[in-house]
Amino acid sequence: MSHHWEEIKEKIDSIKEKQLFRETKTYQGIDFCSNDYMGLATNARMLECYRSLTDLYPFGSTASRLVRGNYDSMNMFETEFANFVNGEAALLVANGFVANFGLIDSIAASNCYVFTDRLNHASILDGIRISGAKKKYYNHLDLQHLQTLLDKANAEDPDQKYKRIVVTESLFSMDGDSPNFPKLLTLKKQYGFVLVVDEAHALGVYGNEGKGILFRDLSLEDIQLIDYRVYTLGKSFGLEGGIIVTKQLGRDHLVNVMRPFIFSTAPLPIISKLAMFALKLLRSMESERFHLLELTRELKQSLVTNGFAITNTESHIIPLLLHSEAEAMAYGKRLQEMGLDVRAIRPPTVPTPRLRISLNAKLTREDINSLVSALVQIRKEYGSGSFS
Repeated sequence: MSHHWEEIKEKIDSIKEKQLFRETKTYQGIDFCSNDYMGLATNARMLECYRSLTDLYPFGSTASRLVRGNYDSMNMFETEFANFVNGEAALLVANGFVANFGLIDSIAASNCYVFTDRLNHASILDGIRISGAKKKYYNHLDLQHLQTLLDKANAEDPDQKYKRIVVTESLFSMDGDSPNFPKLLTLKKQYGFVLVVDEAHALGVYGNEGKGILFRDLSLEDIQLIDYRVYTLGKSFGLEGGIIVTKQLGRDHLVNVMRPFIFSTAPLPIISKLAMFALKLLRSMESERFHLLELTRELKQSLVTNGFAITNTESHIIPLLLHSEAEAMAYGKRLQEMGLDVRAIRPPTVPTPRLRISLNAKLTREDINSLVSALVQIRKEYGSGSFS
């Protein structure tokens, strides 16, 4: 007799006991938690563009892109986006998770070492796992440790029978920090590994015209050395979808072997048309980018001045570190009651419980001041035990 549901109940009970239970909830209030960094998900011009397109496209794509789900607008957007980030070719897929997962599974195998930052996104780690490659964690942002692991791999495999792949995010979504890309490119030139960089949380916010952190930190010549770059439409674009930028040969390879691309229904046809319009808007939003980074500077300074602990964030993602899962949940619940939508993030997503404060260009200085005042008030309430 199967004990499946008894096992499931025991697992859920254990999760609840550890203050790690998760639910799908809808919250109202000022947005301090989404990834809509440039506010395009509710932008009036985007909504106008959407309305103008609704009669031109079907509700769904009806099939994978290799059957009947491909549209000229998808091909046009891929070309336009590849040109935008100075790439040779691009491939549009369902979302960023599919992009990372499918890409890594397609280029790695059991005869590969994949070196991954310990805090890389689950989509990256799952892609490595399913590929069967030998996973090598290096400490977060510790490129000296990465070099040590590369040297060790060379000692174990002097004939280079195993391919070397290094994967990192350009902006880590739960810590708000970034790698030293000039040093990473120096290592690539020295060791010759395949390099994959996920720019999901940097696109639209950093670099000239919002091209990303790579364009802020590297020369165009060095950017061309990166084998695969992963982007998303689900954050600064305010839409959904993932984009892989690589050589034309690399795109051809993915179209023919990337299982999540081959066997998934294509993105909604209207998305690629909206994405082309969003790209035009993003390129012109220099004042909004400046405003967002000014708010970021002011909030970090205010949090530190008021005695809150934050990570070494360099970005608009500001994690406020707390002592326990219960404390993080209490803070998050109380903030939402006060009309401020901030979410608690707990293990195993992150090693230390925290509030992930994610700023966007629609926020005002008054919003920032309200958040800090609320946090100070909640700290007093929590310390006195006046709420649970």
